[in-house]
Amino acid sequence: MENKKKVAFYTLGCKLNFSETSTIARNFQDEGFERVDFEEVADMYVINTCSVTENADKQFKQIVKKALKANENAFVAAVGCYAQLKPEELAAVDGVDLVLGATEKFKITDYINDLSKNDMGEVHSCEIEEADFYVGSYSIGDRTRAFLKVQDGCDYKCTYCTIPLARGISRSDTMEGVLKNAQEISAKGIKEIVLTGVNIGDYGKGEFGNKKHEHTFLDLVTQLDRVEGIERLRISSIEPNLLKNETIELVSKSRAFVPHFHIPLQSGSNDILKKMKRRYLRELYVDRVNKIREVMPHACIGVDVIVGFPGETDEHFLETYHFLNELDISYLHVFTYSERDNTAAAEMDGVVPKNVRAKRSKMLRGLSVKKRRAFYESQIGTNRTVLFESENKEGYIHGFTENYVKVKTPWNPEYANTLHEIKLTHIDDDGSVRLEFVGVEV
Repeated sequence: MENKKKVAFYTLGCKLNFSETSTIARNFQDEGFERVDFEEVADMYVINTCSVTENADKQFKQIVKKALKANENAFVAAVGCYAQLKPEELAAVDGVDLVLGATEKFKITDYINDLSKNDMGEVHSCEIEEADFYVGSYSIGDRTRAFLKVQDGCDYKCTYCTIPLARGISRSDTMEGVLKNAQEISAKGIKEIVLTGVNIGDYGKGEFGNKKHEHTFLDLVTQLDRVEGIERLRISSIEPNLLKNETIELVSKSRAFVPHFHIPLQSGSNDILKKMKRRYLRELYVDRVNKIREVMPHACIGVDVIVGFPGETDEHFLETYHFLNELDISYLHVFTYSERDNTAAAEMDGVVPKNVRAKRSKMLRGLSVKKRRAFYESQIGTNRTVLFESENKEGYIHGFTENYVKVKTPWNPEYANTLHEIKLTHIDDDGSVRLEFVGVEV
């Protein structure tokens, strides 16, 4: 009997990439491949790339080296955003055999005749205008929760962002497709689904290959909330201008949607928001936070922010810092601006020195620690529901409450992928919250 060929995957970047890697991996398994961990010896390594930050670009070469160290004769393929934006650059990296762009990545098994090494990386990448069709994806088996892709691409023209160039126009899965995938995930015993996409609040655009909205994001969450068997639904990052009051109200009364929002801000200065070509001003952002707090005082609110954007003066940065300091939010994801080719921001005057960018980033990360601590302290003494992860980390099992408080308790394998009613008791030195059990398994 012929041995199965082994394939391993490495994913850089966002939850959307994880959902797509998982789908691509299932395609390989359907073709008779055996999936193994990236650290293991494999016949083929697939790297799903990201181009949001400078670091993701640099990581690629290191990951290729890691693969070839495990098996110097392995076939190495690159897919994803960086592969679409700079295919020739990736193809020139030592040891890379195949580079596939935005429309080709889901057909990767069609491009493999054999797994012989190539002298030079072979490129198959489309013009991004051709990326106008939708391929559904979801991740399972990699972690306790599943990432369910509902939308792809973006029609926004933010001046710092390459995603529209890497993923094409905004388009959506059909409502039927999303609900079918959600039911499949639930049937596999996964307790939590995280909705993901490039711009999920734009859901419904391009659902049937046209720009007309057959359904809205509110329609989507309404329908998903009715799917039996799904214990938890979590909305990933959603633009503030697309997070409507009706959606916030629905989440507050929902059976399955949890009180956790991640809302990109990018800057607390209206001057910088205009230069970024964001579709809102800070006043709208305040309205969204206030609305969430009004109907869900215990909700977790995460914020994306970029520091060091061209033209960001000390005054602009302090405006952002004070804005965030005064806002009732729970944590920050801080991104240091990095120049990306073919973006309007890369041509702008007022370049902020890298040491200044680093200093500002450090200040906001410090603020994030303070905000998260204050949020956790506000939750001590409350009863919550925790979904435990499946890893043993130094004798502890960790999990997250519905409102995204990270908790831990001594390791017990029986807790993995189970929901329990607990009381939050105190914060440990590592920032995790300890708990006591107050109810049976949910």
